[in-house]
Amino acid sequence: MGNKGTDDSINWTETILSTLQGATKEETDGEASSTGSLPVKRLRRLVLLSLQMDDSDKSGKKTFKRTVQELEKEGHIDLDADGIVTLKKQKKRKSKEEKKKKKDKKKKKKLNPPSEGEEEKQKKQNAAETEEEKEAVPDKSTSDTVNDKASKNKPCKGNPQGVTRLFLGNLPFAVDEAGLGAFLPGDVTHIKWITDKETGKFYGSAFCEMDNSKNAAEAVAKAGSQLMGRPVKINFAPAREGDIWPPEKKVVSGGGQAGGTGVKAMSEKPENCVKLFIGNLSYDIDDDGINKFFDNVGAEVKAVRWLHHKDSGDFKGCGFVEFWNPEACDKAATLNGKNLLGRPIRIDWTD
Repeated sequence: MGNKGTDDSINWTETILSTLQGATKEETDGEASSTGSLPVKRLRRLVLLSLQMDDSDKSGKKTFKRTVQELEKEGHIDLDADGIVTLKKQKKRKSKEEKKKKKDKKKKKKLNPPSEGEEEKQKKQNAAETEEEKEAVPDKSTSDTVNDKASKNKPCKGNPQGVTRLFLGNLPFAVDEAGLGAFLPGDVTHIKWITDKETGKFYGSAFCEMDNSKNAAEAVAKAGSQLMGRPVKINFAPAREGDIWPPEKKVVSGGGQAGGTGVKAMSEKPENCVKLFIGNLSYDIDDDGINKFFDNVGAEVKAVRWLHHKDSGDFKGCGFVEFWNPEACDKAATLNGKNLLGRPIRIDWTD
């Protein structure tokens, strides 16, 4: 048990169980009583989203299925004929020794009731212990900051890492702070609109900081929901080392993420080159997105080939793009270092 799937950092068992914990019957038949049950397809979708994986990831689906089978075999969950997964309640069993001690204590108390003097002595002792416990409790004013931070990033159902930073893509260009705040659950404490560094044009994507991990998980579960007529992409996006996050102001705009190192120089161009290598891509990129990106400079794409890890099938964040002629390829190369879905794309010539 404890299947970690195709990535050592992913604990599929923990994610599945934490997603089931606290699930309500409302999600299955409209009633509002807590049962820890979910339809298997919805559970799979929530688990893949929480692990920042695409719902169509074949490798992720296989690992999910295998982990569910293992959990059912070991008695942690039930999967019925209607495809409903239910979390089994684990009963805490008292040892025979604990039961015997409790029984003997009751018997002894019944046979030998305490005298008035002993009873008074016991009361004083209990009062002294209570006073000591009160003194041992730390001052609330000195621990509030620590407790707030711990509770904000506390792991929860659908968010086992306790991430509160999100990436949002395919946003309507008319969206504003109030509109985004009304769309997402809980409170949005910070927003960074992704814009072109030179023109200031909004790319339709943003990073936002949620008030706690629970609301962040609920926001990710809304991925695909319509905002002003557009299905919004929502993923967990933990800040990378060197990123300045959250920003000093509540709402900021700019190109991509902090901590960049500038545009890397391209290698020597092959003769009549019609193909480019593209890297540092967002995991939300698709054929339509890359076609639109290069169409901005009039470079029509002929074919796209995405690169995936051999063992896991996970997207590597890079690929190759072929154009119809060298002129289109030259135009596309001018976009090296420009922001695509919040990340500066890396472009280089290739045969």
